[in-house]
Amino acid sequence: MDSTEDFGESKSDEDEAVSKEDVNTEIDVQKADEYWKSELETENAVNSGLRNSSREANSTAIGGTADGELCVFPFLFVDREYLSCTTDGRDDDRLWCATTYNYNQDKKWGFCETNEEASQRKFAREAEVIYHTGMKMINGTSRKNLKKEGYQILVKAAEMGSTKAMEKVSYAMLLGDYMQLDIAAAKNDFEMLAALGSPKGQTGLGFLFASGVGVHSSQAKALVFYTFGALGGNLLSHMILGYRYWAGIGVPQSCESALTHYKLVANYVASDVSLTGGNVVQRIRLLDEAENSGVSSGMLEDDLIQYYQFLAEKGDVQAQVGLGQLHLHGGRGVEQNNQRAFEYFNQAAATGNAHAMAFLGKMYSEGSSAVPQNNDTAFHYFKKSADMGNPVGQSGLGMAYLYGKGVQMNHELALKYFQKAAEQGWVDGQLQLGSMYYNGVGVKRDYKQALKYFNLASQAGHILAFYNLAQMHAIGSGVIRSCHTAVELFKNVCERGRWSERLMSAYSSYKEGDTDSALVQYLLLAEQGYEVAQSNAAFILDQKEAKIFGENETYPRALLHWNRAAAQGYTVARIKLGDYHFYGYGTDIDYETAVIHYRLASEQQHSAQAMFNLGYMHEKGLGIKQDIYLAKRFYDMAAETSPDAQVPVFLALCKLGMIYSMDYLSETKLREMWMQIDLDALLGPEWDLYLMTILALLLGTVIAYRQRQQQPRLRPPEHQPQQ
Repeated sequence: MDSTEDFGESKSDEDEAVSKEDVNTEIDVQKADEYWKSELETENAVNSGLRNSSREANSTAIGGTADGELCVFPFLFVDREYLSCTTDGRDDDRLWCATTYNYNQDKKWGFCETNEEASQRKFAREAEVIYHTGMKMINGTSRKNLKKEGYQILVKAAEMGSTKAMEKVSYAMLLGDYMQLDIAAAKNDFEMLAALGSPKGQTGLGFLFASGVGVHSSQAKALVFYTFGALGGNLLSHMILGYRYWAGIGVPQSCESALTHYKLVANYVASDVSLTGGNVVQRIRLLDEAENSGVSSGMLEDDLIQYYQFLAEKGDVQAQVGLGQLHLHGGRGVEQNNQRAFEYFNQAAATGNAHAMAFLGKMYSEGSSAVPQNNDTAFHYFKKSADMGNPVGQSGLGMAYLYGKGVQMNHELALKYFQKAAEQGWVDGQLQLGSMYYNGVGVKRDYKQALKYFNLASQAGHILAFYNLAQMHAIGSGVIRSCHTAVELFKNVCERGRWSERLMSAYSSYKEGDTDSALVQYLLLAEQGYEVAQSNAAFILDQKEAKIFGENETYPRALLHWNRAAAQGYTVARIKLGDYHFYGYGTDIDYETAVIHYRLASEQQHSAQAMFNLGYMHEKGLGIKQDIYLAKRFYDMAAETSPDAQVPVFLALCKLGMIYSMDYLSETKLREMWMQIDLDALLGPEWDLYLMTILALLLGTVIAYRQRQQQPRLRPPEHQPQQ
């Protein structure tokens, strides 16, 4: 994966399109897109004007016919006015200016730079050319070896002083992206970039100090660098600060501050969402894979993909449509490929499949490298699909009428087709209906109806539904204003940005055995607030598989990330916190704290494991009053909550019954005799484990015997076949 997308860059790989002020209160996505474009154009124009005005005030002619005189802007050369120094008219490509308005008449001129400055400028321009050559190679292929070659070209551009190339190379070395993992070299580059005022360099240093990778951890320094990165417009820094203010990490907890940062990033993510929907985020938990090796991670095996491809080649329409959607959106281990998606949809559409026609309409409506944008063709496919009652086609036709794409604008027809699609449960129809009711387009403004349809669309996981709901809760339109709800919704939107692809990149690195690279990637995502990344980073540290941290550091760092994942509601992380305090991993043994974590997991998340652990601690009196009755209660609750707990609960109850019987006997006439019996001395200090093992063997024997008794006996056939 190209590391550019992790750090808040737009598709063009130019300056981030980040607004310094958020004045957009409308939910219409096209308006939001226009807003961001106008903001970027305004910022570029302002920067250009500042450069020009600076030259006009300070440029002094060097040499020429007017040495030492001030340049005049604008000046006339041939038949054109120039607002800044130019290289036009010179073979040596040096910048010059006129010291009077009319150069053609007065011939008064001088250089705007010394020979040394001119050489430096040419050198920088050569570096820029090399940088764009490398980027073209990286972005133009999916082959790993060619991407590696592209990064080697960027290394050369970085050595020549290209800031953009240095930014790319530094993150590639930090994350192990098509380059050897080299944290020390990345740190040096970040320091140089930060000194130059690069927001990406500042963000990189912030991450190093926050995670303690390659440096001594310092949350104060991390906060400083993240703040400077955010002020420079880096989206990653904004997202990290949003999470920190939301969770109170290194800063006082502040919902309003979190809302400010998350909203800015969410605006960018929402403006980047197309008709085909947002990115598919693969959230694979390494702990689940390790404990349930037979359970699918959600990835499609190569053999299964090849099977579907075989069916598609044989003319199976459903396989063609399924593969088309898989390649259109990407996910489940399949890279996004518009060309292949287009081919599969074309094959299915040729047989008259309405779903394939609708998706062809979407692809033509948006345009891509594989399909030229064409509203007329898109309308044609949407119409054919909608006439066959397909909700995807109906929604697409509604979009065409809503914005006048390929047909005259007609809000009434748009509303009609969106309603038809929504009635069939299609998420895009629900979303657009909500937008029409919210903005009062083609229908009377109705916030309740808008809220209803946005909620329906959010249940299907549509990014814009979450975004619109967040906007409503943030400003209190149609609902009571709720900062907390708005932040959670905006956070959901932010986590669906292009940087979410890093989750799959980290997973791939882990499966390939590059644990250090996977850990650094998960740590970066954990800083952004991804709970699954926090738990995966904690798991890798817990297993002591990484080499970038010392052995004594792994458990304390794992404890930190289990804690952050638990705070976001991950049950297993909460149980892990209890285990760490119970056994003293990364902290002192603290049974009372372990009880608190187990109790939270039991009461809030109904965890059978936590209930069983509480039963054991009540039985032993660890961190809590010893009480065999409460122990039995928790054991029973665990068995009722999860069938998987029934066998261990049975064994624990058998043991508890023995203890109860012994306690009873000790209080009877046999008390004196019983007191003389020392089970630890007689049977050993681990006698209770031996007892449980014997009970388990007896239980297994009974089960095996019963299964054997229930097997049907085979009878010989009554009539033998004739020879």
